[in-house]
Amino acid sequence: MSSGSREGGWRGRYLSLQGLIVLAMLMLCGRVVTLHLFNRDFLQREGDKRTLREEKIPAYRGLVLDRHGHPLAVSTPVVSLWTDPRILARHENRWPELRQALGARWPALETRLREAIVAGRHFMWIRRSMTPVAAQAILDRAVPGVHGRPEYRRYYPAGKVAAHLVGLTDIDDVGQEGMELALDDWLTGVSGVRRVLKDRRGQVIREPDLVRSAEPGREVHLALDIRLQYLAYRELERAVRQHRARAASLVMLDARTGEVLAMVNQPASNPNNRASISPLSLRNRAITDEFEPGSVVKPLVMAAALQSKRYSHDSRIRVSPGYLRVGRSLVRDHRDYGTLDLAGILQHSSNVGLSRLALDLGAESLVSFYQQLGLGQITGVIFPGEAAGSLPVRQHWAPIETATLSFGYGVTVTMLQLARAYMVLANQGQMLSVSLLRRDEPAQAYRVISADVAAHVLTMMQKVVREGTARRARIAGYKVAGKTGTTRKLEAGKYSSKEHRALFAGVVPADRPRIVMVVMVDAPREGGYYGGLVAAPVFAQVARGTLRLLGVPPDGAPDQARGLEAVP
Repeated sequence: MSSGSREGGWRGRYLSLQGLIVLAMLMLCGRVVTLHLFNRDFLQREGDKRTLREEKIPAYRGLVLDRHGHPLAVSTPVVSLWTDPRILARHENRWPELRQALGARWPALETRLREAIVAGRHFMWIRRSMTPVAAQAILDRAVPGVHGRPEYRRYYPAGKVAAHLVGLTDIDDVGQEGMELALDDWLTGVSGVRRVLKDRRGQVIREPDLVRSAEPGREVHLALDIRLQYLAYRELERAVRQHRARAASLVMLDARTGEVLAMVNQPASNPNNRASISPLSLRNRAITDEFEPGSVVKPLVMAAALQSKRYSHDSRIRVSPGYLRVGRSLVRDHRDYGTLDLAGILQHSSNVGLSRLALDLGAESLVSFYQQLGLGQITGVIFPGEAAGSLPVRQHWAPIETATLSFGYGVTVTMLQLARAYMVLANQGQMLSVSLLRRDEPAQAYRVISADVAAHVLTMMQKVVREGTARRARIAGYKVAGKTGTTRKLEAGKYSSKEHRALFAGVVPADRPRIVMVVMVDAPREGGYYGGLVAAPVFAQVARGTLRLLGVPPDGAPDQARGLEAVP
């Protein structure tokens, strides 16, 4: 081949290669132009997915306050540590630093971590709800894959004292019990959003941009007075210890407004220490537990008798010889009281006298009256798990069923229902709805019994405290109206001879009612089990302190002193 042809061949190949290079450059430029002009938004989104993140800004949960603004539930800032197990797995040489920082928590964490690595998970909690200082001490070690997330944790300043009513949240700050659950939507805030730019290791490389601010939850003002709550808690706890009781409850209402000023249960747990909490200690027995009330319903039967116009306060009933045969059953008194007026029947808690009244009034009439007083019906308070209680329904009533209705068997109620019924007597015969939330306006009332009937029954109940079974409920300087109750507990369908409930329900001051209180001590084992021995002293101690804190002047005080009464 001649040198000219060889030179032509090389020249052709050079031009072809040059053409291919130019073509490739044109195609590359075309692709760049296409991506920038037509696919720019798509590429931007895909890039942002790998570098831009939208993070949630936790919202501050609303405060729960007592009626005076004292905090019962607050949210405090905490930091939760988390990791991407895949990244942490590549830096196992840094694990000793975590082991040193976490101490006893490390073995369990390491097990979870290795499981997460095997499973290929992208996220795992290391430790939740740490104090910001403690969390930052670990974050300062800059272990790859370990990050912090700001959160809030609920703290309860009153601890176990108000735990049954206030309730608690879970670790994610979601209401689980009590008012925290009932008002969760109200208390929960709206989380904010911020956009951050991160590198491939997950580190923030640019200050975050705020997309939406977090909106805190709204405040809740309970009707509760924390001063009275502490007082009631202390006395109820003392009674449980003294009598080695299984449980106990107390409910205190403002007789004028229907607000719940105190609600205490035993046993109790501190919601700030989750390890000590058991389901039994979380139950608000005053609202969720039903029981047969026993003799504390006897004033209500007296009200039914007087309201029927078939009896007056000076009517006399023969209760001799101390027992009454009703069908095949026998209703007994402690002894033969002969003939008693209505006040005497209540004073001596005569089952025979009450049975005669009930048999005359009729079971349907008595059940209807109980319904008017709110027994066997939910109170309508905003609280999860409220029990309704029960009233019997029969087409045909056996005489003994009618008789037992008059002394509190065959019907079940809750503590709150019982307090509401007594509030009718304290409020001149008018029914008020009860409220766990503070009322800024008066509640509407409707009449159930006449004011005269309510006044007569309160007078009879004063005699029970002065001379009857409730002497231990007396308070120096104040007239107290109340009634004791002692009931046998049902066990395996039979009434126990060893297990009892001791009850007392009362109103003070009797002439100008200010508070209504019901006390129940479940299964006392020492120091007696009668309501007058076990529950009445608790009422006296709590009521005495309450009247002092509320500034309620003693009976007979000058009118000027009455004008100084504090608003709870």
